[in-house]
Amino acid sequence: MTVAAVTALAVLILDQLTKFWVLHRLLPGVPVPIIEQLFSLTLVTNPGLAFGMLGGMPVGWRWVVALLSMGALAILARVGLRMLPGGGRLTPVALGMIFGGAVGNLIDRARFGAVVDFLDFYWRAYHWPAFNVADSAITVGVALLALRMLTTPSAQR
Repeated sequence: MTVAAVTALAVLILDQLTKFWVLHRLLPGVPVPIIEQLFSLTLVTNPGLAFGMLGGMPVGWRWVVALLSMGALAILARVGLRMLPGGGRLTPVALGMIFGGAVGNLIDRARFGAVVDFLDFYWRAYHWPAFNVADSAITVGVALLALRMLTTPSAQR
C-alpha cells in the first residue's frame, strides 16, 4: 500500500508542478517548439473527456464529468485494494500512477473547469491531442495493469 501511495503522491506533485509552470510561462494556444516537426509545448485546456471528446458540452455538464471522475476513483480504490495483496511489485506502482494522475486531472477540473494540457506531439498532418503528466501516468499505469493481467495465470488474479 505504501508504494502505491508514494507513487500516487509523486505523480500528483509532478503533474501539478508542471501545470503550474506551464500556466505561468506559456500563452494559451501558442506552440513553443522543442523538437522541430515533432514536439511542442502548447498550453490548451480540455473541458471534455479524454482527447477532447465532448469538449463543447455546457458548463453545467462539466461537473457531471467531475462527479463521474470521483466515482471512477472510488471504484479504482476498491479494485486496487483487492489487487494489491497478490499483485507483485508492479501492481502498486501501476495503481499509484493511475490514482495520482486521476487526482491531478480532477484537481484541474475543480480549479479551472477543464484539464490543463501542454504536451503536443505531431508529425506532418498527423496531430495527437495535447496531454499532460497525469494523462501519461494513467496510460502507463493502465498498460502495466494490462500486462500483469495478460502474464498472470487467472487463478492468481
